[in-house]
Amino acid sequence: MIKVAVVEDKIDLKIALEEIIGMSTTCVHIASYTSGEIAISELLNNVPDVVLMDINLGGISGIEVVRQLKSKMPSVKYMMCTIYEEDEKIFDALRAGANAYILKKTPPLKLIDAIVELHNGGAPMSSQIAAKVVNVFARNNNVGQVQAANANSMLTKHSLSQREIEVLDQLSKGLLYKEISNNLNISSETVRKHVYNIYDKLHVDNRVEAINIYFGK
Repeated sequence: MIKVAVVEDKIDLKIALEEIIGMSTTCVHIASYTSGEIAISELLNNVPDVVLMDINLGGISGIEVVRQLKSKMPSVKYMMCTIYEEDEKIFDALRAGANAYILKKTPPLKLIDAIVELHNGGAPMSSQIAAKVVNVFARNNNVGQVQAANANSMLTKHSLSQREIEVLDQLSKGLLYKEISNNLNISSETVRKHVYNIYDKLHVDNRVEAINIYFGK
């Protein structure tokens, strides 16, 4: 079971996240914290696999919590779970060490899928967030032309297979492994293996870095 902690100062949302995790057959809720200060103090004593982290916690922000805890608990995966779609907050969170960025309006089943994907080495993002990341990387360019040119470039420079490029294209759209597997008619495990190979060949650690290279930045 994937051990999940919640950091959320709004009680109704905290309870909702706890209930979603509680209904899952793959995750178990181990703790909740209503402030960043408490999270920094207590998480070190009750280390989870995944933390669902709100950004606007009233006191210290969720981004700062991730920044402070990342070096102390490097094995923990941090998923920002927030209402915010602003470019600055997205990239601040990713730079701080967040591994994933999901909007609170994400349906429960998709949220659980994202937690599982994150635990298995993925870097899920809501499609809206992925679109913003893509827009930053592809700004002032014709996205279709950039994708085609970079796909050909990656085939030769990084030895990506055609299937790996197809998977990377799907990742750039913010899709989860399960969605990619459905679109490409392959298993989720095969998608995971392709993503591992993509990261290895591109010498990156996460989806954002891979998308960065995909758009030639």
